[in-house]
Amino acid sequence: MKYVEEFRDAEKAKILVQEIDKLVAEIDIAKERPISIMEVCGGHTHSIFRYGLEGMLPKEIELVHGPGCPVCVLPMGRVDDCVAIAERPEVIFTTFGDAMRVPGSKKSLLQAKADGADVRMVYSPMDALALAKKNPDREVVFFAIGFETTIPSTALTILQAKADGVENFSVFCNHITIVPTIKAILDSPDLQLDGFLGPGHVSMVIGTAPYEFISQHYKRPMVVAGFEPLDVLQSIWMVLKQIKEGRAEIENQYARIVSDAGNSPALTALSEVYELREFFEWRGLGSIDHSGVRIRDAYSVFDAETRFAMPNIKIADPKSCQCGEVLKGVIKPWQCKVFGSACTPEMPLGALMVSSEGACAAYYQYGGVKKREAVS
Repeated sequence: MKYVEEFRDAEKAKILVQEIDKLVAEIDIAKERPISIMEVCGGHTHSIFRYGLEGMLPKEIELVHGPGCPVCVLPMGRVDDCVAIAERPEVIFTTFGDAMRVPGSKKSLLQAKADGADVRMVYSPMDALALAKKNPDREVVFFAIGFETTIPSTALTILQAKADGVENFSVFCNHITIVPTIKAILDSPDLQLDGFLGPGHVSMVIGTAPYEFISQHYKRPMVVAGFEPLDVLQSIWMVLKQIKEGRAEIENQYARIVSDAGNSPALTALSEVYELREFFEWRGLGSIDHSGVRIRDAYSVFDAETRFAMPNIKIADPKSCQCGEVLKGVIKPWQCKVFGSACTPEMPLGALMVSSEGACAAYYQYGGVKKREAVS
């Protein structure tokens, strides 16, 4: 296939769904309970809702929406730290658009901007570096967020800042890593998973080899998937085929983009600038060992956590918000008590309602409110 329209072909989708139906009928597990497949990436969650893929699948398949949205797992305490930096008069605080609306314990970055803080949306960390060069009398801070997909671009920006001798640029690092996250999910006692759709963008950087522990230790199949409808359906079919045949392997449906070894220049930049944190706090999931990265001492002059004093306080999520249960796949978004009522995209109570990749936001946009009303 050469063009995106080919990956959205309705007739091919019908054929794939028919083949999925045939496989499900031959899998013994499906006779006792639904086959649970988690899509780790928020991009897959969005595609599933946007194209109505969940409704096309047999009832014996349950898609579990995982914690693959980096904006959604940012804890309130880290948002409070962002606001504390942004409200300093000498600071220009830069961030991606969806991160501006993540609620902290008192306010979001968007609300801080409304209150007078100099918060600006950028499209890349290089935009923030360019802003620092244009404003040498101000401290420009970039809010670094995301999985391995975006870590290399931040690392390369720090390397460029050092090469250019820019002294008024720093990074507030909230980058996270995918492998410890999946391990924490697999170790969760209240979650039964039969397979995974692996994240396409992250895998473009790290390759497929880091996932081998899923098949070797946990005996679960994973298929690294693309993001178009046929990509997702074919990947589900590949997971089911492994289950039927009693296999647990790491397969790559997204081979047109992802290689087994990953992107060597990106990985080199990542390891040059960053090292693993001992632990990192996730909204709704708690602390996960070695799941975040921090800037190495050699580049500490670009570390906002070193440059600025900040609260660094852990803040519990509102009790009414059930983001943690949704992130782990224990409940569906529309089963949350505040979904679509106290918590909406316009006034998000939980982080999963903020980003377009968040499961709650996707459910809300593509009809989840009607579904909740139907079962209420």
